[in-house]
Amino acid sequence: QWEEMLATQGLTVVDVNQRWCGPCRAVVSLLRKVKNELGDELLHFATAEADSIDALEMYRGKCEPTFLFFGGGELVAVLRGANAPLLQKMIVEELAKEKLALEQNVERKVVSTSTHTLPPSKSYTVAIIKPDAVAHGKANEIIMKIQDAGFQILAHEEHTLTEAEAQDFYQHKAAETCFEDLVQFMSSGPSHILILSEAEGSTNVVPAWREFIGPADIEEARRENPESLRAQYGTQTLFNAVHGSEDSDQASRELAFFFPNFRMASVTEQDGEEEHVERTLALIRPDIARENREGILAQIHNSGFTVALQREVMLTEEQVRQFYSKHVDQDYFPALLKCMTSGPVLALALARKGAVDHWRNILGPFDVKTAKEESPSCLRAQFSVENEPINQLHGSASNEEAEREINFFFPKQRTLAVIKPDAMQEHREKILEEIHASGFFVTQLKETVLSTEMAAEFYKEHKEKPFFNQLVEFMCRLETR
Repeated sequence: QWEEMLATQGLTVVDVNQRWCGPCRAVVSLLRKVKNELGDELLHFATAEADSIDALEMYRGKCEPTFLFFGGGELVAVLRGANAPLLQKMIVEELAKEKLALEQNVERKVVSTSTHTLPPSKSYTVAIIKPDAVAHGKANEIIMKIQDAGFQILAHEEHTLTEAEAQDFYQHKAAETCFEDLVQFMSSGPSHILILSEAEGSTNVVPAWREFIGPADIEEARRENPESLRAQYGTQTLFNAVHGSEDSDQASRELAFFFPNFRMASVTEQDGEEEHVERTLALIRPDIARENREGILAQIHNSGFTVALQREVMLTEEQVRQFYSKHVDQDYFPALLKCMTSGPVLALALARKGAVDHWRNILGPFDVKTAKEESPSCLRAQFSVENEPINQLHGSASNEEAEREINFFFPKQRTLAVIKPDAMQEHREKILEEIHASGFFVTQLKETVLSTEMAAEFYKEHKEKPFFNQLVEFMCRLETR
């Protein structure tokens, strides 16, 4: 039946669901309504259980509406989420494209089958470093600023848009006078496409990213937000260096455009990754952190590492002695101490399978002279400093050392979470699973029944609020964790 569906002429929209979830009645009603209104024989709808079709394996495990658009047996578009207006709009647009492909033999834009996995319980947005910033060699610098600001880069690809892709991506601007110039510009050279997740302290990454890049108009950005990316790197409104999704709906569509087969990771997958992925500490010492950090970061990225944590720090003599406590009696330690306190050190927690050994392998020998003679392509040979005997890059010696060293530069923070009485009754295990899946570790756990005095003391900052007595009574009535 799946193969027969793919062979059907015209556009077929497939509502993918799970056996335990089933198709959404509201969506089925919407699809019938669209079919009746359009009355087009080339438009077809179908439902499919991801659990029973091998070709839909990547869509299993989450009760989230997913719509696959097929034309000529090829996947031409993907939409996730029950956004009725957007779904209806995409059906009309994709149907028009399929008719064009059939009538004029126009080549279909086929969606990639590669899968991008996003963490659960996170908001996301699409960021583009545009061709002007890439052409001026500013991409790595911008990426560094994105990471320094606390945004998490979940996916990163370099891509040159075709004119057709640029027209499709910016179709919402088709009526504007600058549309043709915009299309020409965006297809003039490579762009960097990124999926970003929350900045630290932000509950929604979309407005946080929009604030960080600044207004679209360069003069307005320079006037109102001079620290924004567009103010720093843009040259005029059309060439404003970076793009950001305007809202969550647009982020969803743009994500489907560039990363159409993305899916949210399940708790089980997150656990599996933790079993295999290692972290190691990398230090870029002051002398080359000033001049070569972009080149080193590029090689780190090309070697398959993810920068999980990043921090630039000025170390004191006491901190260097503490970190290198095993080396203080060595002849080279005075030179190492001088080097490590001469300027800011860039500390990175790198993640990948076999991170510790892989990072040490590409670093090369500890001794700079030996590195140059025996392994001239290694990082310590490439990024050595003339007349400086100390190598300029550090890597953890073992998994145990990596844990200690990462905790030294990135000490763990703690916060208190309280599962309130109503949630304890039905949802406590689910809440604990979500906490773990979001990357938190429960270091202490206690179940207790609060007395009136304890609850009043805990919420004393709300004592003057009209709901205070009701809150205290609520917190005392059942078991709390």
